[in-house]
Amino acid sequence: MASRNFYIQLIVRVLLLTATALGLAFTAVKTWYLLLFFSIVALAGQVYDLIRFINSTNRKIAYFFDAIKNEDFTLRFPERVTIKSFKELNQSLNRVNGLIQEVHLQLQVREKYYQEILKQANIGIMTFNEKGHILFSNPTLEKLFNYSPLNHIKQLRQIDPKLHQVFESFRPFERKLFQLTNEREQIHLALKSTQVVLDEKPLLLVVVQDINEELDEKETESWIRLIRVLTHEIMNTITPITSISESILKYYYKGNDEIVEQLDKDKIKSAARGLEVIKNQGNDLMGFVQSYRSFLNFPKPDKKIVDAKKLFEKVQVLMQLDLEDGIEIKWIQLSENLEFFIDEKQLTQVLINLVKNAIHSLENQPSGLIEVIAGINAKNRKYIAIKDNGPGIPEDMMDEIFVPFFTTKEKGTGVGLSLSRQIIQLHGGSLKLYSEPNVETTFTLTF
Repeated sequence: MASRNFYIQLIVRVLLLTATALGLAFTAVKTWYLLLFFSIVALAGQVYDLIRFINSTNRKIAYFFDAIKNEDFTLRFPERVTIKSFKELNQSLNRVNGLIQEVHLQLQVREKYYQEILKQANIGIMTFNEKGHILFSNPTLEKLFNYSPLNHIKQLRQIDPKLHQVFESFRPFERKLFQLTNEREQIHLALKSTQVVLDEKPLLLVVVQDINEELDEKETESWIRLIRVLTHEIMNTITPITSISESILKYYYKGNDEIVEQLDKDKIKSAARGLEVIKNQGNDLMGFVQSYRSFLNFPKPDKKIVDAKKLFEKVQVLMQLDLEDGIEIKWIQLSENLEFFIDEKQLTQVLINLVKNAIHSLENQPSGLIEVIAGINAKNRKYIAIKDNGPGIPEDMMDEIFVPFFTTKEKGTGVGLSLSRQIIQLHGGSLKLYSEPNVETTFTLTF
């Protein structure tokens, strides 16, 4: 065997190769052309055999890597050989083969574990490539869409054509809401996309979540807050009316419900003043109801392209009369040639309202600073931020300030912030608040 007599065979091959070379030289000198021809053939054959013999180790390693490539871990190299170098090499190859096999089995176990997690997750998960081929979709997603199996996003047309348009236009790191209507119910879905790379090919991973329960909870919570505010305002208006009405009625009745025919002048004057208060309270209540009606019937925005610089200049002029001493307003545009597709009148009113709120929060505070910043964020979305260094908003009021008619001011209807948020939502954007007491308060309009 070659593995047992490696050195002997190598020496024999070298000696034969030397003898053949000498014979070749001898026949060439003697000009024995026939023997010269056979000597050349013999020399070439011996060189080829020597190279093949030495390359047997390389072939062994090549077989090893081919087996790894084909995930064939049954390949074993003999370790009971007389040549020590061969024995060590075979042992090393077998050891590496065992380690790779162990890692491969661990990866398979993990893959099954992660697949089971994805199958049992209560949110829908889908990945698809640039051509729309769906590489993975878990059972939750198929249950939400009531469609199985999903192989291509074109199949979403059969569920809802608009749903297919949403997935077809999806870009990485986008968030979308979609209302899916089927034969059984209406489902509100929240969709979020993320880009992943598999085998150097970009894929889009979309997470789909049923948010019906969350919306129901938020809706109930919003109704509770609104009813609380409405009840408070109505009771504050009606309580004086009831009290004064009872006082006036006492002027006209004696005991046992006997009606008084004549009243003195003082009681008549008191009754007149009471009726005046009742009238004013009634007008206040009517005004409150009217403001509520105007809040519900707000017109849709008439959008057009507006330059950010011109928008700032307009609001700056309108705010000059409201600006107080000791308060500085900075108008900052972070991106050149920045434009917004908005209803200019509505957004101007929103900015005025937010800047006025910032001014009120800085009353009696030295070195008040307001910054109105326009730019483009990391998600390539345009925004306007109104930031001040006032006392901030307490944490327990953060969820209340956007509730219609809720206000902390002595004067005011409490519809400013809720109306501003409604305007931004009609523009397809959002109005968010960040506040750190005595450091920073920022209202951010994102489009």
